[in-house]
Amino acid sequence: MESFELNKIAGGVLAALLLMFGSRTLMDVVAKEHKPEKAGWALPINDAPAQGASAQPAAAFNAAEVVALLPKANADAGQDVFKRCQQCHTQDKAGKNLVGPNLWGVVGRKVGGAAGFPYSDAVKGHGGEWNWETLAAYLHDPKAAIPGNKMAFNGIKDTAELADLLVYMRKLSDTPAALPK
Repeated sequence: MESFELNKIAGGVLAALLLMFGSRTLMDVVAKEHKPEKAGWALPINDAPAQGASAQPAAAFNAAEVVALLPKANADAGQDVFKRCQQCHTQDKAGKNLVGPNLWGVVGRKVGGAAGFPYSDAVKGHGGEWNWETLAAYLHDPKAAIPGNKMAFNGIKDTAELADLLVYMRKLSDTPAALPK
């Protein structure tokens, strides 16, 4: 078989396919009963409340609820939650700073106090220390707890997961902080 004959066979197959699919498409274009009322797709969109009407406010975060869960929290489950943090933080005693500071000994440490880490001005000027309440509030919503900080993490919204994480982070120390009673 010569290449010219192969070209004729391939052309015939392509013409048959064009005839099969093209005729159906042409019929859809010409037929009026298949035309939609409006062009495009209707997407389900929740309408925003009208101006002047107030939306339901989100429940305010209460760090005391998380602190109350700490005595019964599971450090092993917290270690699983901490895997999200390992993209930016190390937890080893002599660990280096990554995108975020090393978290060894963070419970009880001064806010913005990890040696050698270039904190944002918002964190440097915040003051205080990382106790259970401040850590719970910060890890729940970093942008709300310290406005202007550079941590690109949306936070942990589940209070049980947050309590587990805090109990795990407590273990990242030579002398772990006492749990609240």
